[in-house]
Amino acid sequence: MLITDDSPPGGYKITDQYATYFMTFTVVGWIDLFTRKECAQILLDSFKYCQDNKGLLLYAYVIMSSHLHLVASADATSPGFSAIVRDYKGFTSRKILAWMKDNPKESRRDWLDVVFKYHGKYNSNNEVHQVWQQNNRPMHCFSPAFTMQKIDYIHFNPVAAGLVDRAEDYRYSSARNYLGRTDGLLDVHVLDYGPMIGYVPL
Repeated sequence: MLITDDSPPGGYKITDQYATYFMTFTVVGWIDLFTRKECAQILLDSFKYCQDNKGLLLYAYVIMSSHLHLVASADATSPGFSAIVRDYKGFTSRKILAWMKDNPKESRRDWLDVVFKYHGKYNSNNEVHQVWQQNNRPMHCFSPAFTMQKIDYIHFNPVAAGLVDRAEDYRYSSARNYLGRTDGLLDVHVLDYGPMIGYVPL
């Protein structure tokens, strides 16, 4: 049985640029954007770029149809986690919009354009379109038990959604990495706090 931690101190904000956080990025209107393989690949490629070039330390992730969850931090030599998140969301937004405009076979292209423009209209941070909701709901992973609880939540998201029977059967997550498999879509820093951290005997 998992130990349930209290919510981390500080609420939903990044208070330490080099601490570890659980975060959620959600598409405006909860649009099922990542059912399109091309859009999911944009997220994966951008994760890889941030790992190689911006100091992103990725510990766990899952890409669902309308959102993604991750546990991550920033390398001490980077500008900090907020800058990485800002650049990641900005770049993936631009790539998704380019995919939408350049893909005439996308049946929802006109509708997506309308929705992204509608949300962008009411957000002064955007020029025209808005792809991501602004609130990432960062939660500081302040203890091993809390961190493993969030990683378990991430990996079992597709199971809870009825997409697969086993977490490792879902391709767009780090569940396979945590089983020691080498066929994950991204390399992640597997966190191992020991088999009893976060658990009590049944």
